[in-house]
Amino acid sequence: MLLQLPEVVPLSVGGMCFTTRLSTLRRYEDTMLAAMFSGRHHIPTDAEGRYFIDRDGTYFGDILNFLRCGELPSQKRIKMVYKEAQYYSIGPLLDLLDKMQPLTGEKVRQAFLDLMPYYKDHLERIIEIGKLRAIQRKARFAKLKVCVFKEEMPITPYECPQFNTLRFERSESESKHFEHQCDVDVSFGPWEAVADVYDLLHCIVSDLSDRGIAVEHQCIGVCDKHLVNHYYCKRPIYEFKITWW
Repeated sequence: MLLQLPEVVPLSVGGMCFTTRLSTLRRYEDTMLAAMFSGRHHIPTDAEGRYFIDRDGTYFGDILNFLRCGELPSQKRIKMVYKEAQYYSIGPLLDLLDKMQPLTGEKVRQAFLDLMPYYKDHLERIIEIGKLRAIQRKARFAKLKVCVFKEEMPITPYECPQFNTLRFERSESESKHFEHQCDVDVSFGPWEAVADVYDLLHCIVSDLSDRGIAVEHQCIGVCDKHLVNHYYCKRPIYEFKITWW
């Protein structure tokens, strides 16, 4: 038998109190809330008789406002409301938020980062090296050398890339002479896209900042490693300074 639920529903979401109509919670059939309050399931209550949802309630008001009248959250709340909409499986809200900033911009950024499948691993390596280096030296900050190169730059004044291409025309045997690892802690590149070195540096710094890590960077020159004959590597080298406290 279906449970009889009140027309006006008192809620406690992680201890935060809300009150709404039953029809609001059931507005979209294929959602977690509609299923919970369909009458088919037991819902625990708190000491005051409010139906309890074991979830942080900070953004639940935004969820209710959308269910009530289609109201969307402010831009600064979109990312967190999106996570809550995923949890409650509110497809119409997810579809609308997907088309708004900053989520649209994040999709564009991710399309660029997908060109470097190693990106996340190398980001973790920057953090780990910076942490170990600071601990070993009992220092407030740590410095790393990071190579970020979009394309193989001309390595002599006499070698120029073909017009409108990112790669040089060399035979396979010739190319092997130029394969090497720069003397750095972490390296990113090459990639083929309009986005340049400064765009990737922005991604690295932003992603570290999102994790609470303060980082500064500056270009300190080029690799300049001798490869063969009069050929030298001209990939740019950046010094990253991570401040831990």
